[in-house]
Amino acid sequence: METTQKSSKNKIKRRTSNIQSGQVVVLTVDECHLRWGDVCGYIWGRKNQSITVEVVNEKQRQTYYGALNVHTQTVQLKAYPSGDSQSTIDFINYLRNFYPNRQLILIWDGASYHRSAEVKHYLTQLNSGLRRLTDWPVRCLNFAPYAPEQNPIEDVWLQGKNFLRKQFYQNKTFAQVKKCFFDFLTNRTFNFKKLSFYY
Repeated sequence: METTQKSSKNKIKRRTSNIQSGQVVVLTVDECHLRWGDVCGYIWGRKNQSITVEVVNEKQRQTYYGALNVHTQTVQLKAYPSGDSQSTIDFINYLRNFYPNRQLILIWDGASYHRSAEVKHYLTQLNSGLRRLTDWPVRCLNFAPYAPEQNPIEDVWLQGKNFLRKQFYQNKTFAQVKKCFFDFLTNRTFNFKKLSFYY
């Protein structure tokens, strides 16, 4: 894995023709933990009057791994019980199956399960025997530490949760919440200005 700040832009720019042809896919990756509380909307009430809002199944939660394609501006999502090494490896395999026979460049943060021994071993085995970085099936770059603003998919999660809050009256079960969140994010493109930093 490599640390990326401004140098990542140059590394990716050098592959522009391969990205445009579809041979290389650049994805910003992150996890989102969806909870019942994320569904709460806004309620107007009288000043100095407390308002009670019942929250059911508040402990229910769903983790999503997401990958935002910086070229097509579309998102791939997959649900997991939690964020951990095995889920990370499974999600990489999911992306490899979704983008067969292409090199993946994953840009993500320094979460412990992104740099765990299990994930490092998996990547080492995957890229074994390939000396040139351009031949690696999966190449990982890290965002600067403590810099979520560098990751465009953070804005994807924000849009998804804002949409849920606007639709809170329609989603009566957590299954409906999850479907609403998933359908909203996987059926649109996200043209964020910060994507231009990477492509």
